Amino acid sequence: MTQANARIAANVVLGLAGVAAAYVVWTTPPLRRVALRAARVWLAATIPGYVLAQAHDAWVESGRSA
Repeated sequence: MTQANARIAANVVLGLAGVAAAYVVWTTPPLRRVALRAARVWLAATIPGYVLAQAHDAWVESGRSA
């Protein structure tokens, strides 16, 4: 087996494991609730930080001083 074929096989196995895990989470209500809460927390933490970073970068690129 070549290295390229080994990578393809590993990617397929990891992809199938991810799909199986997603199926289990989606079909088990307690796990689905935990996953949705985690997604909300992740979005609530990352989106404001991204927006602030973009606003800061835009301010710096505009050349204005505070």
